[in-house]
Order: sequence, then C-alpha cells, then structure tokens
Amino acid sequence: MSAGDGSAGSGVPRLRLDELLDELQVRIDEVRGTRDRLNGLLEAVMSVGRELDLPQVLRGIVEAAVVLVDAEYGALGVIGDDRKLAQFLPVGISAELRAQIGDLPSGHGILGELIRHPEPLRLSELSEHAASYGFPAHHPPMHSFLGVPIRVREDVFGNLYLTEKRGGADFDAEDEAVLSTLAVAAGIAIENARLFEEVRLRERWLAASADITSALLSGLPQDEVLEGMLERAKDITGADMGVFYLIGTGGELRGSLALGEAAEAHQGIVLPSTRGTLVEAALAQEGLITVTDIESDARVTVQPERWKGFGPAVAVTVGTKEKLSGVLLLARRHGGPAFAPVEVAALPGFAGQAALALELADRRRDAEQMSLLEDHDRIARDLHDLAIQRLFATGMTLQSAQRFAEHPEVSERLARAVDDLDATIKIIRSTIFGLREHEPGTGSKLRSRAVQTLDEAAPGLGFAPALRMEGLIDTDVPPAVADAALAVLGEALSNVARHAKATRAEVCVAAADGVLTLTVTDDGVGMPEGGLRSGLRNLSERAEKLGGRMEITGRSDGTRGTRLEWEVPLAPPTL
Repeated sequence: MSAGDGSAGSGVPRLRLDELLDELQVRIDEVRGTRDRLNGLLEAVMSVGRELDLPQVLRGIVEAAVVLVDAEYGALGVIGDDRKLAQFLPVGISAELRAQIGDLPSGHGILGELIRHPEPLRLSELSEHAASYGFPAHHPPMHSFLGVPIRVREDVFGNLYLTEKRGGADFDAEDEAVLSTLAVAAGIAIENARLFEEVRLRERWLAASADITSALLSGLPQDEVLEGMLERAKDITGADMGVFYLIGTGGELRGSLALGEAAEAHQGIVLPSTRGTLVEAALAQEGLITVTDIESDARVTVQPERWKGFGPAVAVTVGTKEKLSGVLLLARRHGGPAFAPVEVAALPGFAGQAALALELADRRRDAEQMSLLEDHDRIARDLHDLAIQRLFATGMTLQSAQRFAEHPEVSERLARAVDDLDATIKIIRSTIFGLREHEPGTGSKLRSRAVQTLDEAAPGLGFAPALRMEGLIDTDVPPAVADAALAVLGEALSNVARHAKATRAEVCVAAADGVLTLTVTDDGVGMPEGGLRSGLRNLSERAEKLGGRMEITGRSDGTRGTRLEWEVPLAPPTL
C-alpha cells in the first residue's frame, strides 16, 4: 500500500519535471531562433553595406527582407519628385508573370498609403484596408502585408513592401522590428552608394573633358571633336539622343550635330533665330535647364514634331555671352526617368570645359595662321631680295653679251633668254604679291577666284589653260571690277571651249598703271567672218560701262588663233 502510494506520489513530480523540461526546450528554441534571426539580420545588414552599386544595393535590400521575415513576395519602391513610384523592384514574381501583369505600380492604393504616411504598416488582410482597390489581372493573391519606409538622412527614399507570410501566418511585431532595423541599414547603404555614384560620375565627366581638350588641341577636326563630346555626354547621362546647336554671332542657329535615336530629324538645323526652341530657354537661363516632357513643352513652337516620342530633356549653354559657341541638348524617350540633379550636376562644368577647349583651339588656329603668314612674308622677302636680284643681274649680263655676239643665231638666243628672264621675274613678282596677302576677309580675291574659274573651265576645254598674273591684283582691283573681270574670263573661256577647237590657251591678268588688263589667247580656228557673237558683244559692253574697251585680234606671233584683250580702269568712271 505504502509502496503503491509512493509510486503514485513519485509520478507527479516527474510529470512536472517533464513539463518544465519541455518549457525549457521551447525557451531554448525561441532563444536559438531569436539568435539565428539576429544573426540573419546582421548578415543582411553586412551584405547590403558591402555593395556600392546602387541598383545592386536596392536589389539586395529586397532579397534580404524577404528572407528575414519569411515572406513569399517583396518589393522596393523608390519615390520620385512627383510623390509617385519612380522605380519598383519586385522579388518572388517571375519575369513571365510580370509581363502578364503589365505596367509596374506607380503608387496608388496601399502602396500610395505608405507614401502619404511614411510609418510602418502591418495588415492581416490587404483587401480590408480602406485604401485597397484590388489587383490587376494575372496578379497572384496576397493577404498579409508589412510595409516600412526607408529614410536617407531625413528624407524618405522609398518603401519596403512584404506580402504573404509563409505558412499562412500574419506578420508580427518582431517582423516589423526586424524590417525596420533593415530599413535603417538600407538608408545608410543607399546614401553610401549615392555618394559613390556621384564620385564616379564626376570622374567620368572630368575624363571626358580632358579627352575633348586633348583632341581639340591635337588638331583633330572640330566636327569630329564635337561628335565625340556628344557621344560622351549621351553615354554618361544615359540619354537616347544628343544634339549640339551652333549659335552664330547674331543669335541665329547656323547648324547642328545630332547622335542617337531619331538623330536625322535634328541634323543641320539652320534658323534665323532661336525663338520657339528649347535653345532659347537655355540661353535665357544662362546655364542648365531641365524639362520633364519636351514633346509637349509650350516653349517649343518651331518644328515641335521633331520631338515626337521624347520626354525628359536637359539643355546647357556652351560658352559665355561674350563668346557663345552653342547649346548642348540631351533627351530621353517617353517613359524614361527624368534627369536627376546628380546626373547633370557636372554638365555645366563639362560644357564650360568644352567651350574653353574650343576657344583654345581657335587661338591655336589663329597662331598657326599667323605663323604661316610670317613664313609667306619671309619667302616673299627672300624671292624679292635674292632671286629677283640675281635674275636681274643675269639678264643684264646677257644683254651686255649680245653686243659681242657676232653670229645672228647666238644673238637671237640671247634675246630669247632675256625675254624668258623677264617673264620669270613677272611670275615671281606675282607670287610675291600672293604670299603677302595678309587678311583673308579683305580685297577682291581676284587671284584665287581667277584660279578657280580656270579650274572650272578645264573640263570643258579638255586641257588646263596657262595663267599668268601681274601686279597687286588682290589689293588694287576693286570688288566690282574684279566681279566683271571674272565674268568676262568665264565667258571668254566658254567661247574657246565651244567655238575655237583649241588645244592650248593662255590667260594673263595684270594690274598696272591704274588699269586692269585681261588677256585670253588660244591656238584655235580664229574668229569667223561676220563680226562679234552676242556673247562677245556682252563682254564689250561690260568694258564700256566701266570706262574701258575690248579688242579681239589674231595672235601677235602670226600663228592661228585668237587674242582677246579686255581693259578697264581700276578707278570707276566719274559721272
């Protein structure tokens, strides 16, 4: 009896001991679970903090959040300037299912609730909340919900959204605490990634500026350098299209260079002014200007159809008011993100560096031109002081030798040599006058224009005419007289090509003693009987209007051919 009682009495403590042991095991499991969760949170924080590439950081935050709270789906929404979701990164939904669902959310319903009230939000049933209005077609069913804001310093960067706790349970306060802790670490990681991105962008802009300066100063063509500048700016900002507009001294658009999508519509734009274009807005801003939708921008009234399909845009002036080179414009297609301040913060500096490089390149070209002109002066001096003087001396020696030449053939050859020396001296003098032509924008440019006229006439003639020029024809011949002389020269060579059947022709343009004389000689069939042709009559009338004359005769050496001499005074006749 006593034994039975003792046996029964000992069972009660053993039962209580088993209960205590079970409870202790549960507590140990809870502690172990909490420790494992803390370890997981620590590992997630470390993992997120190790990344510096912002897209990778954002992706890592969502993936870590899903694992920590044991959710089936997760997403991170980045809030834009318009208080809507500028980016949405989902986890747990396949690419095929995302394509079936359609456009990603922009921040309405429950997602918008968290944007409007950036505080943790925990729901057992999504559909019961007042802000919920259902899901789009093909969207998987979701019930439990947990959302927390992500702050970068004091600003709300975005929100973490978790749905469907595995096992059908609800998210609890511990899940909220873990996710809120992760959100704090995420804010720090995002700020670090942003700073790293800013530094990297600044380095890319500086490298691009250095490359442009080096290319311009190395002597590459300006169009090639501008194309490289456009390509680098487009690449760094992720723009779909870039345009560089050249601004004239009068404020007109005198051309453009475009790269990227639909660039053909923006190539070679020439307009009398910048009015009605985004260039005008950029010039008024005197720096950087951004627009959210260039296609519908009210300031773009000139050829707005060129911007069809484009949305965000940024424009920056290249140069200063005193020396404005142009305007650089970058645009993205509709649906692309707006240009963030961090993306274009270095763009004015890049444009300023490009403007400086263009200015330095202009100065370098001017210096090279001056050096070339100095070389021309030196060569002209050498020809005048050395070559001509020696030729003169040689000619005088030959003329002296003629008196002692007893054989007629020797005397004739000496005379011919003296004539050749005289002709050579005239050619050298003409070359000297050409070399001493200093200012490209002044004078009549009769010398170069005459050469061009002969080049243009050569295909019709079938041969290249000889050209001889004497005197200061670029400086002494007035522009009106030069224009008339060139018209006469063109018509005379045209007549030779059509009627003379010549194999050789020689042109002489001479300015001396206040008279311009144009002579065209050929070895053709000569003038037919019956007087002047109508074309030749026009040439004669031109000479008479300028107070001059025209004469057509046979060649002076007695051989077949024609000699046209057109002579006018350099000073216009007084009326």
